[in-house]
Amino acid sequence: MTHTEVLQGIYNIAIDEVTKQDYSTPLPDETAEQIRLLVSRSEASKGMMTVLITLFTHKIFNPQQDIRYHQAQQPSGFAGRSIDSEHITPFMKSVSFPAMSESGWLTRSLEQPHPYTLDYPGKITPPAVKEAFLQLIDKVQCQGTSAEEVLKYIIKLLIKQRDSLNIELAKPHSLSIAQIIKLLERHFTYKYTTHGASRLPTLALYAAYQYMAVNFPRYKDKTLCPLESHNSADSQSGRIGDIDVNNSNGSAFEGVEIKHEIQITAQMVADAYEKFKANSTDRYYLLTTANMDSADWEAIETEVARIRQIHGCQVIVNGVYSTLKYYLRLMDDPAEFIDKYVELLKHDETVKFQHKTVWNDLVSKGV
Repeated sequence: MTHTEVLQGIYNIAIDEVTKQDYSTPLPDETAEQIRLLVSRSEASKGMMTVLITLFTHKIFNPQQDIRYHQAQQPSGFAGRSIDSEHITPFMKSVSFPAMSESGWLTRSLEQPHPYTLDYPGKITPPAVKEAFLQLIDKVQCQGTSAEEVLKYIIKLLIKQRDSLNIELAKPHSLSIAQIIKLLERHFTYKYTTHGASRLPTLALYAAYQYMAVNFPRYKDKTLCPLESHNSADSQSGRIGDIDVNNSNGSAFEGVEIKHEIQITAQMVADAYEKFKANSTDRYYLLTTANMDSADWEAIETEVARIRQIHGCQVIVNGVYSTLKYYLRLMDDPAEFIDKYVELLKHDETVKFQHKTVWNDLVSKGV
């Protein structure tokens, strides 16, 4: 494995845990606090953070290496700067972490020809940061602290810090309906390296419902329920779908369940019925971004007819894109839909930094 592959592997594990809102670590409290201090200074001390990630990545790559000896000319040392320039800094840039232009070892206080022992003379400021920096290296090298756990916790906190940044999102207002649909499709299906893309179609449909709830007679005296957390189970929340519209008495009027790149089956229709059968639900939508050309439509339509006969609810199985296209045609100004979608992208906790930057990039490139 290369250093990049080692770092990517730890990053993937960290992303999985952060997606589950797990920011914990098995490290001792003192060690965790030192890491939190250093990450909090990562924007102001990019070189320091890059050096730390290089050292711990190399410790995983070569467990026998004493990572305090970070220069090749030092006794049994290694070329930390070369590893950083070739692997670490490019990776940091690729995931939008604080990074130097070339290498953390270009920082004068870190490039001195002395090992990173507790008496390292480099002028790292403030003193609390220098102490945490050197003690963390000492704990990994001399006290048996896991380099993997230290590196994973650093990355989890960097992900949290990165994703909390407010990014100004583009709001294109001169797009045709066809262009809006193409833009959304590209945004939904981009090959992200982070989790959460399956939330994007739900946000788009919810943006449409925000418009319709105010402007369409069908939803007069109805309540569009707030979006639930992406990880909330419908059975636990009492909701019948990803999007719910309720009657004035709180009963379910309309539900929408959205699948991303999953083909809908007759069994999914039957499972949906179990969610709303106790309510006098008028319509229930099962929508997907997947191509449904090869779906078993005969079985699906048989199940839809069965539900209509015993319950009265109209179950509608359709594609996300064709449904959005229909809704957009009914809007006086589709630009309002774009505004609402962008606001949801800004504030939804499932949406990550990469989802936002990809949106801006797609808008800038045009459709």
